[in-house]
Amino acid sequence: MRYEIRVDGQMSETLAKVFPELDHVLMAGQTVLFGPVVDEAHLYGLLSRFQSLGLRVVEMRQLPE
Repeated sequence: MRYEIRVDGQMSETLAKVFPELDHVLMAGQTVLFGPVVDEAHLYGLLSRFQSLGLRVVEMRQLPE
């Protein structure tokens, strides 16, 4: 599965490295991370990392293969 996760604000390169499995692009007021998510446990682990870093996920969606 591939996911796109939008985070409020622009993440620094250092902070983006906390998510090495995801690519990212900066957009107006948001950071969009995208890439493979192997299973539900991986997805919840990503969400936990966002939360522990104080990042607010504003949108998350599964991408077509």
